[in-house]
Amino acid sequence: MTCKVCSREADETGYCDLHYKAHVNIVKAYAAWKKGLNISWDEYLKEIKRNCLTGEWAKQVASHLMKNEEIENDKTS
Repeated sequence: MTCKVCSREADETGYCDLHYKAHVNIVKAYAAWKKGLNISWDEYLKEIKRNCLTGEWAKQVASHLMKNEEIENDKTS
Protein backbone atom coordinates (compact mmCIF):
# COMPACT_ATOMS: atom_id res chain seq x y z
CA MET A 1 0.00 0.00 0.00
CA THR A 2 1.25 3.50 -0.75
CA CYS A 3 0.85 6.62 1.35
CA LYS A 4 -2.33 8.70 0.88
CA VAL A 5 -0.11 11.75 0.34
CA CYS A 6 3.01 10.48 -1.42
CA SER A 7 4.29 7.35 -3.11
CA ARG A 8 6.18 5.94 -0.11
CA GLU A 9 5.26 2.64 1.53
CA ALA A 10 2.37 3.06 4.00
CA ASP A 11 1.20 1.08 6.99
CA GLU A 12 -2.38 0.29 8.06
CA THR A 13 -3.03 4.01 8.74
CA GLY A 14 -2.64 4.74 5.05
CA TYR A 15 0.30 7.07 5.67
CA CYS A 16 4.06 6.67 5.45
CA ASP A 17 5.95 7.24 8.72
CA LEU A 18 6.64 10.91 7.97
CA HIS A 19 3.10 11.84 6.98
CA TYR A 20 1.65 9.78 9.83
CA LYS A 21 3.68 11.76 12.38
CA ALA A 22 2.55 15.01 10.76
CA HIS A 23 -1.09 13.83 10.86
CA VAL A 24 -0.86 12.93 14.54
CA ASN A 25 0.67 16.32 15.35
CA ILE A 26 -2.01 18.17 13.38
CA VAL A 27 -4.85 16.36 15.14
CA LYS A 28 -3.23 16.73 18.57
CA ALA A 29 -2.58 20.47 18.16
CA TYR A 30 -6.11 21.27 16.97
CA ALA A 31 -7.57 21.12 20.50
CA ALA A 32 -5.28 23.93 21.65
CA TRP A 33 -5.95 26.02 18.55
CA LYS A 34 -9.69 25.55 18.88
CA LYS A 35 -9.65 26.50 22.55
CA GLY A 36 -7.44 29.54 22.02
CA LEU A 37 -8.87 30.87 18.77
CA ASN A 38 -12.32 29.27 18.51
CA ILE A 39 -11.35 28.11 15.02
CA SER A 40 -13.03 25.49 12.82
CA TRP A 41 -11.20 22.42 11.56
CA ASP A 42 -11.24 23.78 8.00
CA GLU A 43 -9.86 27.17 9.06
CA TYR A 44 -7.22 25.41 11.16
CA LEU A 45 -6.06 23.41 8.14
CA LYS A 46 -5.91 26.60 6.07
CA GLU A 47 -3.79 28.25 8.76
CA ILE A 48 -1.41 25.29 8.74
CA LYS A 49 -0.95 25.66 5.00
CA ARG A 50 -0.38 29.43 5.26
CA ASN A 51 2.01 29.39 8.21
CA CYS A 52 5.61 29.84 7.07
CA LEU A 53 6.81 27.99 10.19
CA THR A 54 4.82 24.85 9.36
CA GLY A 55 6.87 21.96 8.02
CA GLU A 56 6.38 20.63 4.52
CA TRP A 57 5.06 17.24 5.73
CA ALA A 58 2.33 18.93 7.79
CA LYS A 59 1.39 21.22 4.90
CA GLN A 60 1.05 18.20 2.62
CA VAL A 61 -1.17 16.38 5.14
CA ALA A 62 -3.30 19.50 5.64
CA SER A 63 -3.78 19.79 1.88
CA HIS A 64 -4.71 16.12 1.67
CA LEU A 65 -7.22 16.44 4.52
CA MET A 66 -8.82 19.51 2.96
CA LYS A 67 -9.10 17.82 -0.44
CA ASN A 68 -10.46 14.63 1.12
CA GLU A 69 -13.11 16.57 3.08
CA GLU A 70 -14.21 18.36 -0.09
CA ILE A 71 -14.74 14.99 -1.74
CA GLU A 72 -16.72 13.73 1.27
CA ASN A 73 -18.85 16.90 1.29
CA ASP A 74 -19.58 16.48 -2.42
CA LYS A 75 -20.77 12.92 -1.79
CA THR A 76 -23.24 14.05 0.87
CA SER A 77 -24.55 17.05 -1.09
